[in-house]
Amino acid sequence: MFVEPRIDSFRADRRSAGWIEVVCGSMFSGKTEELIRRLNRALIAKQKVEIFKPAIDTRYHDTDVVSHNETSIRSTPVQFANDILLLSGDSDVVGIDEAQFFDKELVKVARILANKGKRVILAGLDMDFQGEPFGPMPGLMGIAEFVTKVHAICMKCGGVASYSYRLTTSDKKVLLGEQEAYEARCRHCFYEDFKGDHAG
Repeated sequence: MFVEPRIDSFRADRRSAGWIEVVCGSMFSGKTEELIRRLNRALIAKQKVEIFKPAIDTRYHDTDVVSHNETSIRSTPVQFANDILLLSGDSDVVGIDEAQFFDKELVKVARILANKGKRVILAGLDMDFQGEPFGPMPGLMGIAEFVTKVHAICMKCGGVASYSYRLTTSDKKVLLGEQEAYEARCRHCFYEDFKGDHAG
């Protein structure tokens, strides 16, 4: 169970370092819902919060971050990770959704923000549809103080799911979609149907 660490010490002295939190998991595991929960708690505490998402993610809303259960929070869509440095301003907390879709510079950006005394919270898929580490997520998990891996329920057997199984035949790395395109799967059910190099 993740409990937010104390933040009063770094808010009182901006010279001290912040930290990085990563929320990761498969599709339908509640990553964005958990991100929104943490950001709302920061807003209730009257902290300055800036939230970002990749501009390509317009599934639910052009600008807001929206979870599968339609919980939402306002955000700023950006094209590149470095844009976040320019737009985060004097915020105490920086939230970033769908981190896997950003370029590898996001790792450096998160480190710079944390070193400036900000609490950085990122949510994203840790694996792509082939079961491989996704984009900057491994690097982010490596430098984070806190990593929370959330799980879905396997849509085939009801077990604990940590994989995102693609239902379409597209082999594009990035394919935005919901339940029409993906299922959460456990390891067994994912590789039972997966035809990639690591199957079997």
